Amino acid sequence: MSAPHASSYLALAASGELRQRARLAQRALADCCLCPRQCHANRTGGVLGYCRAGILPRVASCNVHRWEEPPVSGSEGSGTIFFSHCTARCRFCQNYPISQLASGKEVTPERLGGMMLELQRMGCHNINLVTPTHYVPQILTAVAEASAHGLHIPLVYNTSGYDSVKTLRWLDGIVDIYLPDSKYADDAAARRLSDYVRYVEH
Repeated sequence: MSAPHASSYLALAASGELRQRARLAQRALADCCLCPRQCHANRTGGVLGYCRAGILPRVASCNVHRWEEPPVSGSEGSGTIFFSHCTARCRFCQNYPISQLASGKEVTPERLGGMMLELQRMGCHNINLVTPTHYVPQILTAVAEASAHGLHIPLVYNTSGYDSVKTLRWLDGIVDIYLPDSKYADDAAARRLSDYVRYVEH
């Protein structure tokens, strides 16, 4: 049997680059461009952009999910963290109370890291970050904190696919598994049904 895969972020945590990226990303919240909408909202100053996300991550649920794609859930389940708010307004959203009504509670990045460690202790194969785009800076800080306390399982980036290039570059070498949705091949439909702007391009 081959040796288990070492999670990508561990090397960056050891070198200090993970914390450096987290600091850069946190500073960028003063001029938010995490998604292609490029709101430029000063979230550190309390301004809310299109997604309505603030400076602290809002978590709707944190639990063991055994019904993701089989390679993700495996035999012991995926440690799934559902984030509130969203970069879209999908008319068909299956998680409407989470994405649009802000169900859940705000947590600090340190507490978010603690949640990741709890899921790892429960035997989950990975940490599955659902609708994470608008909280990437806080997630990076959480992973940096948690890895210093023993977090080592892989990260799954479970995204709508509407991420800015800068955001994806911050995640390079940190995320092990990308699980993007691909909702549209037509921009007019994307705008009408989800209020996405230039979805196909991005």
